[in-house]
Amino acid sequence: MENNVQELIKFVVESFAEKKSEIEYKTEEKENVTEVTVYLNPGDMGKVIGKQGKIAKALRTLVSASTPRDSKRVLVEIKEKV
Repeated sequence: MENNVQELIKFVVESFAEKKSEIEYKTEEKENVTEVTVYLNPGDMGKVIGKQGKIAKALRTLVSASTPRDSKRVLVEIKEKV
């Protein structure tokens, strides 16, 4: 996956999260998809997802818009750290 897309995801997530040092990113390459899973502290989940998922939806829209057409599709998942 392009480094620019990873930086974009980090920038948006860290803009809303309070406990930035506890954020973990896991990137998994699959056949024609790159999955980026963001693991957050339970207290930051609501801040990053936003009311009715608006921030998460906007993040996914930004990522799909910044991904080149001929490259793999990028999926962003936001999960709570266990």
